[in-house]
Amino acid sequence: MSMFKPSILTIALATAGLTSMSGFAAEQQTTANEDLEVIEVKGFRRSLIQAIDTKRFSSSVVEAISAEDIGKLPDSSIAESIARLPGLAAQRLDGRASSITIRGMGEDFSTTTFNGREQVSIGDNRGVEYDLYPSEVISEVVVYKTPDASLTTQGIGGTVDLRSTRPLSAGEQSITANVRFEQNEMDAVNPEMDNKGYRGSFGYVDQFADDTIGVAFAYAHMESPNQEQRWNAWGYDPSGADGDLRLQGAKPYARSSELTRDSFLGVLEFAPSDKLHITADAMYVDFEDKQILRGIELPLNSGRADTNYETLATNGGVVTQGQVNNIKTLVRNDVNFRTADLLALGFNVEYDINDSWQVAADVSYSKVERDVWGLESYAATGRGDNEGLGDNLQYRLDSGMAGAIFTPTLDYSDRDLFQLGAARTWGSSAVGGDGQDGFLNRPHVEDELASLKLSAKTFIENSPISQVEFGVNYSSREKDKQDTGEYLRLKQYPEMVRIPDEYYLGSVSLDFIGMGDMIAYDSLALYNSGAYDSFNQADTDTGRWANIWTVQEDILTAYVKADLDTELFGLPARGNVGLQIVNTDQSSDGYAVDSDPDTGLVRVQSNRAGDKYTEFLPSLNLNLSLTEDQMLRFGLARTMSRSRMDRMNASNSYSFDAAKNNVTTPPTNLENSPWSASGGNPSLRPVIANQIDLSYEYYFSAEGYFAAALFHKDIEDWQFNTQIVGDFADVDTPNGEVPITNQGLVSAWDNVGDAKVSGLELTATLPGNILSDSLEGFGTVISATFLDSSLDNLNGEKEEIPGLSDKVYNWTLYYENYGFQARVSMRYRSDFLGEVNGLSLARTTVVVAEETIWDAQIGYDFSESSIEALQGLTVSLQAQNLTDEPFVTYHDGNKATVRDYQSYGANYLLGFAYKF
Repeated sequence: MSMFKPSILTIALATAGLTSMSGFAAEQQTTANEDLEVIEVKGFRRSLIQAIDTKRFSSSVVEAISAEDIGKLPDSSIAESIARLPGLAAQRLDGRASSITIRGMGEDFSTTTFNGREQVSIGDNRGVEYDLYPSEVISEVVVYKTPDASLTTQGIGGTVDLRSTRPLSAGEQSITANVRFEQNEMDAVNPEMDNKGYRGSFGYVDQFADDTIGVAFAYAHMESPNQEQRWNAWGYDPSGADGDLRLQGAKPYARSSELTRDSFLGVLEFAPSDKLHITADAMYVDFEDKQILRGIELPLNSGRADTNYETLATNGGVVTQGQVNNIKTLVRNDVNFRTADLLALGFNVEYDINDSWQVAADVSYSKVERDVWGLESYAATGRGDNEGLGDNLQYRLDSGMAGAIFTPTLDYSDRDLFQLGAARTWGSSAVGGDGQDGFLNRPHVEDELASLKLSAKTFIENSPISQVEFGVNYSSREKDKQDTGEYLRLKQYPEMVRIPDEYYLGSVSLDFIGMGDMIAYDSLALYNSGAYDSFNQADTDTGRWANIWTVQEDILTAYVKADLDTELFGLPARGNVGLQIVNTDQSSDGYAVDSDPDTGLVRVQSNRAGDKYTEFLPSLNLNLSLTEDQMLRFGLARTMSRSRMDRMNASNSYSFDAAKNNVTTPPTNLENSPWSASGGNPSLRPVIANQIDLSYEYYFSAEGYFAAALFHKDIEDWQFNTQIVGDFADVDTPNGEVPITNQGLVSAWDNVGDAKVSGLELTATLPGNILSDSLEGFGTVISATFLDSSLDNLNGEKEEIPGLSDKVYNWTLYYENYGFQARVSMRYRSDFLGEVNGLSLARTTVVVAEETIWDAQIGYDFSESSIEALQGLTVSLQAQNLTDEPFVTYHDGNKATVRDYQSYGANYLLGFAYKF
């Protein structure tokens, strides 16, 4: 048997992408005169080989993506590239791949880092939206499926590390420029928007002073359009004959958006000697997503007195055709802006004291600020429930899950018929029942994280332990959410107002739901003109205050890891064993709020709570080299994912029942306490998993390998919304009453459940040349993941784990030779539990339907041509979402009751890249 035992240096170099045991850069042929002709592998194939090398020589179970140059990742977004990796899947947000699931665990159970440092998030929690990160400034992505003790940013699902280029590793000067012109196959569905955009980037890498100083700079700009035809149903209630489910109402839209993003990356490396290595990097992202939404709100709810609901047909317990008369519909012209500024700074220094000891320090800081500005503007035929002309609507639920097709009797493009004002009595005491003529959501999030990591390594010769690393990592994070909303009422209230000429834009087509043309106007300009008076919703709504909070975390992690390099059963074995000790001090500031029963005004009091705890997280990775090309991996670990931050908030809506306070002794059953509340739980602990991994890998060529992996996660401290004991000692009682007890029940999240997740991953990368020399340049990458889970709620009922699809498939067929490049890719995931935006932009859990997304790309690298003037130029044409796969969600998981049906159309990009 041929024994293969790569050296530590070889493994380190291969993992860093500096060399390859499989000879990724060239295939050598010996000529008659003993000269070597080097056939350079470039483009997608080179990226593929680099990624395979990263996986092969890692001591943990990882997946990787590699870029040939800055701005040349295989896909146009980070999320799309990551979603093609085995065991990973993406959820789309407004047509773009955004959040990532790893081995069935959603974004709440994974961690994202940039150059090894944990990243802040523009969302309300920890999950990263990957479309914030441009592919143009990322050179490599490594996904850790099993942790080691030095990975201080682990999660139950895994860790995604986004990496920028390292200029000294590049070895030569590189100047690259890219531009891609983009067009959606849908015409712009709103008159003031466009279906065309572009992306451009510039990258520069160089080395100076005898390769002791390296610099890299990248800038990327994007203006990306997106179109959408959206069906949205309020819900379905059992109000029909025999309890048939009947459509309550609908809110379909035609949406146009433009995502504008500017990104800057700078890297400085300094290595004045073999002993000292210093790296500093900085990234800044300026992000704006502008959305125009126009549609009709259709309140079909039979509970309203002015409706007359007639069932015309049913199927499977659902009313599939109906007639609803005298419906007071509402025309919506909405504008949303979502903006964010992200700054990430890092500084790392490594110093070799001698041949046996190395010390390192890493300090980082990141901060993001996100604002959402969501304007709703209403027009109707009359004010309130009983004024104006109602519509007599027929509807038919589409058998293809695309929602309903309506047959209206009103002309929704009639500017004289539909005027500014509210068609429903949906207002509050602040504006009057019929005075809500619009609304403005204005949530603001700030997330700030600073960390310091100190470590040391000692190298050991002639021992089964090749080196020992130990260190500490301290991080301090603070996330703050301010959630404000404003009722908007026309200054001419109670009069309805004809849409002024200067804001009138014509019409928008809603033919996709049968509603014909709908009136369109510039609601943003109307708002800016001062047409509305505004009223703070928080004055009369406790929910706004309950969604305002700050969460702080101070985390100290001490770790020790021993790298193994030995033999087991007579075979080479390497890996690591280690332990993390994680101490956490968490707290939250918020508000305890209730509503004055006499005035309806909100009463607010400050609230603060928190907790401290320590977790011990051991880990083992063991890799056995069966042959030079075959490997068996085994992993054991205890991992954790910190709680969602919106669940950790100290805010709650409380009530004090004076009738229950009229007793002489404190109640023994807190259900009889005068206090009750609903809100967050600042004492929430992490969700913990004990996991085991076993995988087999066979690397049969430079471009080809096969892998099969089994894993199981035994999860504890799962979170459910339940009743916990709350302390109300610092909360004032109404009218100064003396409470008989300071304790009461709070409806909040708590660590009270267990779950299990098991899976099988199969992966193969097959280059055509292993079958025949005539297939040189052809190849395929294919993976399949099969998952099984178990989660019982507090009532013993089965529940789904968020983000888990039972089946995930990825397939890519490629050809790359003689400068020609062609790829077609498919990614599939079965139904899963996902999150979407709900009322007032709150995150809502829904069942997301299975989807299959096809992408394709063709191109030519003129460096392979004989046209000297075009050397360095690459031209490409990409097509995304070729089959216009819709995004579909269901109410309560019932596939007959579609909640969302969103169609985006295919997207095309024509790109030109030049390398100087």
